[in-house]
Amino acid sequence: MPNTPDLQPRVATDTGRPLVVVRGKAEIQPFITNAVWTSDASTSFQLNTRCQDFITRYLGRSLITADDPNMIQVNRKLLELTFSYPFLMHASLAVALSYDRHLNGSLDCRRTLEECYHWSQSTVLFNKRLREPIKTKDKDPIWGTAAALAILTFSSPDACTPEQAWPLKHSSSESSELDWLRMSNGKMALWDMVNPLRPDSLFRVMEATFAYMNSPFPEAGIDGIPQALAAVCNLKDSSSTTQTNPYFHAAHALSQMLEISDSEVTTGPTQLFMRTIHGPFKDLLLKRDPVALLLLYLWYRKASRSIWWIELRARVECPSICLYLRFYHEDNAAVQAFLPGGALADMWD
Repeated sequence: MPNTPDLQPRVATDTGRPLVVVRGKAEIQPFITNAVWTSDASTSFQLNTRCQDFITRYLGRSLITADDPNMIQVNRKLLELTFSYPFLMHASLAVALSYDRHLNGSLDCRRTLEECYHWSQSTVLFNKRLREPIKTKDKDPIWGTAAALAILTFSSPDACTPEQAWPLKHSSSESSELDWLRMSNGKMALWDMVNPLRPDSLFRVMEATFAYMNSPFPEAGIDGIPQALAAVCNLKDSSSTTQTNPYFHAAHALSQMLEISDSEVTTGPTQLFMRTIHGPFKDLLLKRDPVALLLLYLWYRKASRSIWWIELRARVECPSICLYLRFYHEDNAAVQAFLPGGALADMWD
């Protein structure tokens, strides 16, 4: 009815706030809005409807390992912090957009413009924040953002087909290859500054995961390594050490993960292998050594079944490694046996 107060026409006041007639009196009413903001002392960002939808759809649960209760708890607490830390909000939205790419399932796994925007904004704001004094309350958002940026770097290969991906594609600069590894190492460089295991850290529930990631390797021997894998890596009983064989740590890390069922592969086992990519083993990967590539290929096959951000890169790099080994190392029967159609392929599926 026309005399119902809520249906009376509104007029603007000098303050810009709406004026409505209620029972014959003009009263100032608050704005009705669904605006959602993230802001700190220097930056603010208003989330549009799509951003709000992605928060509701993805960020309320764990995007790293969906069935890990610890990660679900961490993710929910980080979600609360995103509204006070714009660099964390932008990084979280970029990860949600990356996860959406994963769900689309297409071979073209390159990042979208929208994802690039939030990634770029997060990087700029994050670098600015790291140049300022770090308070205790800032440490969890900083570590969460570093982890998100590492995931974004890994999940965003600059290729849409295996032929365009490393190692088939030769880059003009070696520094652009295995670029995801540098970001992961950069995150770990912040460890001492933020100490994710301090008593008041929301990441403290991941203590067992961090312990697994940093667990020591055997000093010598091949216990736990499948015989076929030890043979292709030229690993021999007690005479094999990291000093005598560059594949020693990587083979042990991969073997530990292969013993776990796909549904139980989480961040800890996958990061344990990534930790081995340095020194002589990393040099061999950059030189496209067939055995080093085979170890990375087997890791991709296993990890990508459970970890979505690894699966995004594995879509193109895993078949690229396979094609490279078939084309350039066709005469290496030991390596070929592990590839699809080889004598040992079914054992590694």
